[in-house]
Amino acid sequence: PVRQVSVSGFALSKTEVTVGQYRACVEAGACTAPDTEGSCNWSQSGRDEHPINCVDWEQASAFAKWAGGRLPSEAEWEYAARSGGKDQTYGWGNAKADCGRAVMDDGSGNGCGKGNTTWPVCSKPAGNTAQGLCDMAGNVWEWVEDWYGPYGEAPSDGSARTQAAQGRVGRGGCWFNFASLLRAAFRDWGDPGLRGDRL
Repeated sequence: PVRQVSVSGFALSKTEVTVGQYRACVEAGACTAPDTEGSCNWSQSGRDEHPINCVDWEQASAFAKWAGGRLPSEAEWEYAARSGGKDQTYGWGNAKADCGRAVMDDGSGNGCGKGNTTWPVCSKPAGNTAQGLCDMAGNVWEWVEDWYGPYGEAPSDGSARTQAAQGRVGRGGCWFNFASLLRAAFRDWGDPGLRGDRL
């Protein structure tokens, strides 16, 4: 349901974390290696500019801390995904998501017809937010700080829901999803230990 939230100033990385960036954290001893099964990017050559996937919530949080930040709250993420809190469906506006704007399945098959795979970050600039953020819709799901629960019960000050619940929130959709799951308002959750190839 629609609700009003006050969000304080914050910064967000322009791109999803890349394999190359995550590798630097592993080499520094601050992060652990992701899984390598299925469509995981970690063990595949030529994927340094692709988003890291197959990392669980703890690994994502560890990277954020190593990089000098933290995972965004769910409210912060949605504010950014709506181009600064605008009343619109996607970062680019209300035009339906397609492969001109997002790495997804628009009917051409997974990954815009390339199969079960991500694309390099920022491959779809027509899908950027007004602030220039890439891949807020599609490519890979993104972990946020919050535990999952009813939307209306989340903090109204934009902070993360800290009460432990059934899982952590993921936002943004991925290469496997259709347009409805890429909406800025769509939310899902997963076990914090999940290392799926879609997030």
